[in-house]
Amino acid sequence: MNTTTFADVSTVRQDELLRTMVADHATALLTYTERLLNDRHGAEDIVQETFIRAWSRLERLHRTEGSMRGWLMTVARNLVVDRKRSAITRREHLGTHDRDTTLPDHADAVVASMQATGLLRQLSHEHREVLAHTYLCDRTVNETAQILGIPAGTVKSRRYYALDSLRANATT
Repeated sequence: MNTTTFADVSTVRQDELLRTMVADHATALLTYTERLLNDRHGAEDIVQETFIRAWSRLERLHRTEGSMRGWLMTVARNLVVDRKRSAITRREHLGTHDRDTTLPDHADAVVASMQATGLLRQLSHEHREVLAHTYLCDRTVNETAQILGIPAGTVKSRRYYALDSLRANATT
């Protein structure tokens, strides 16, 4: 009867066992965990953690008669469950919609708003007033004319010249 324990096996032998385990099972584990998480990067993390746990229990795994892949899949599944539970307690959601999400930069909107304000200041009070009523308040020409007490044709011409002025000043 051979009494050699796993601890007696050289580190080189342990490294070979781990390399073989990764080569034989990494693809299956990655596919399995990616399907559970619907997240490639999260699945890669789970597979890595699974192999770290396998490395720390390599002696026991080597002596066990059961399926190594089965053990690895169970560990990976438990890690996925743990990750999902911890995300729920933090009110996070794991999934494809969370990956690589970029937030819109509002700097362009601020710059555009400042430019628009500067251009509007160059207009006369009457032109600004007509634009405010027709565009900002979404009023018709007739409603604007009634509120301002001027003819509808005057509202149209002020709006035309105000927009023409804005276009001309915006390109310079």
